[in-house]
Amino acid sequence: MAELKVLFATSEVAPLIKTGGLADVSAALPAALRAIGVDAHVLVPGYNQVMAQLTQHEVVAVFDNLPGFPSSRLLSGKMAHNIPLLVLDCPSLYQRDGGPYQDVTGHDWADNALRFGLLSKVASVLGSSASPLDWHPDLVHCNDWQTGLIPAYLHFAQGAAPSIIAIHNLAFQGIFPPATVLQLGLPPSCFSINGVEFYGSMSFLKAGLYYADHITTVSPNYAREIQQAELGFGLQGLLFERRDSLTGMLNGIDTEEWNPADDHHLAMQYSVADMTGKATNKQALQKKLGLNPDPDVPLLGVVSRFTHQKGLDLLLEIAPRLTELPAQLAMLGSGEAHMQKTARDLSHRYPGKIGAVIGFSEDLSHQIEAGADMFVMPSRFEPCGLNQLYSQRYGTPPIVHATGGLSDSVVDCTPATLKDGTASGFMFDGMTAENLFIAIQRAIGLYHDKIKWKALCKNCMTKNFSWHHSAEAYLAVYRKVLGQQG
Repeated sequence: MAELKVLFATSEVAPLIKTGGLADVSAALPAALRAIGVDAHVLVPGYNQVMAQLTQHEVVAVFDNLPGFPSSRLLSGKMAHNIPLLVLDCPSLYQRDGGPYQDVTGHDWADNALRFGLLSKVASVLGSSASPLDWHPDLVHCNDWQTGLIPAYLHFAQGAAPSIIAIHNLAFQGIFPPATVLQLGLPPSCFSINGVEFYGSMSFLKAGLYYADHITTVSPNYAREIQQAELGFGLQGLLFERRDSLTGMLNGIDTEEWNPADDHHLAMQYSVADMTGKATNKQALQKKLGLNPDPDVPLLGVVSRFTHQKGLDLLLEIAPRLTELPAQLAMLGSGEAHMQKTARDLSHRYPGKIGAVIGFSEDLSHQIEAGADMFVMPSRFEPCGLNQLYSQRYGTPPIVHATGGLSDSVVDCTPATLKDGTASGFMFDGMTAENLFIAIQRAIGLYHDKIKWKALCKNCMTKNFSWHHSAEAYLAVYRKVLGQQG
């Protein structure tokens, strides 16, 4: 069978530009696909941060006649793992101070529709018979709303490749005024319920979900949840209608970057065969965050955005009660101002028991995964989640709400699952502070049984969350879309 060629279109890719998990997926999945024989090329906008790191490149195409769009160039380069990189260079749209989606004050760029409309339009040209490149993809892999117009453009193009769209978080949809349809060169006929229209506005994500040949999302459970009103964000009807073309596949993690046996961020490396380094990392984390150096008091770790979605309000509510169990709390993250203030206030009110660092630190995120005894992740909804996977890899059982990818990747610890070796964490149903507290109590109860706790930690560390399995699942979807069964 001939090598499959895939154009992977994304709005961010690590380490060039990153705001969240999409960037990690956009780096790791193409690398894993190439490792199993898929010729994946990554397309990303030429933001300041991307252009600064693009040391060697050549101009492979110029787009100066796309109606409604400014002139742009396509640059060819390489990423880590020798992944072919295509950078859409349009200084007027992408080279600005600020982030990919927002300015330095945190407000969405006013011309985001044009910025990501151009990304979608160029991707669709590359996926059609109008492409100026010698390399022609068999399939275009779109990611989230920023690339949602690609399937729509391909639908109206000549000689178009099929497309899939991956939902990383359905809550963000790219909604713009109706006039955007004509401004971006789409036919007026597509502004209907059977098209890009969404409650009187235009939705980039709705366009992708309607026109793509297949839809994927980042966990099997989340694929079911988004067909219901609670987590469907108004798109549940369309997703239910397309359920036979909807596949949920759990993300993987970079097992080289997240490997306690070879992690330069840690005070001491350790492995499932020799876990003595875990206590050393706990001691180092306690010292770093000003926590009492007591090895017998369980240390709960948090690395998260401080937002309603992540359920951190519930954890902050019960934090004083946790100190009485006793337990310690190590928090790293940023987000909503009132939650940041609460976390800071708690660390001042309970010195030696609660430590909070507002912001982000790659070093500290690894050190919390390794040094904490258990990891708390009470998300209200979680399409996939990565920290619960990192935690298990580091022998730090996660405490999670039963939702999305958390349900798919954590096995609740019960006498039966502990006995059969499948237990890997603690799960609670019902999004209340009391239910979270009970789950933490349950975890701490087992923590004091050192033999059972060690068995649980080893269960976690032997689970396989590498990208290889996920890449094979994506390849199966590609082949299904292309009619290449088997």
